[in-house]
Amino acid sequence: MRLLIIEDDIAAADYLRQGLTEAGHVADVAHDGEAGLQLALQGDYDVLLIDRMLPRRDGLSIVRMLRADGRTTPVLVLSALGQVDQRVEGLRAGGDDYLVKPCAFAELLARVEALARRAQPVDVAVPGVLRVADLELDLERRRVSRAGQLIRLQPRELRLLEYLMRRAGRIVTRTMLLEQVWDLHFDPQTNVVDSQISRLRAKIDRDFDTPLLHTLRGIGYRLGDDA
Repeated sequence: MRLLIIEDDIAAADYLRQGLTEAGHVADVAHDGEAGLQLALQGDYDVLLIDRMLPRRDGLSIVRMLRADGRTTPVLVLSALGQVDQRVEGLRAGGDDYLVKPCAFAELLARVEALARRAQPVDVAVPGVLRVADLELDLERRRVSRAGQLIRLQPRELRLLEYLMRRAGRIVTRTMLLEQVWDLHFDPQTNVVDSQISRLRAKIDRDFDTPLLHTLRGIGYRLGDDA
């Protein structure tokens, strides 16, 4: 996932970024409310982690402005203010979750990943055919073709391709694939993702002029036509 941390405590922000990076995610950091708001408006983030008390613009005003602008990116509000009315205020401002500091990193990570899963589109909202450039996946018949040429995939490869196509053009991390395709919530310490990506790439890209499945070293993967 790609995350944005808006936190004025530099040590705390660095700690969060390090932990989230080690968990397989990509995290940007802003140390004041104005800079954070601009990044949130300009970037394509999966989850925002926003502290309430920030210089230049407070955290809840950031959330309100994002919601007023039609942005639906999930927000986890972080704050040392933990009274019931303060938590309610944070949620009513547009926060999707509220975590009182100090908190265990494991809980924060679990909440972030839960927010990201909740934000993913459900199957009923997806059209019957997914398309990325000349690659097509018929969801009802579980049939894959590219430029009219039938491509035969194994069940796991189909599941992997479907997830990538639903997030076409966006970075998908190894952790996201382990959770969503393999239903694993831990690192199995194997190259299962890399090997499956390699097999899928051989089938959907090898016989075609334009590659669609791209590896971003140290970050993850992206499905799309770079041209």
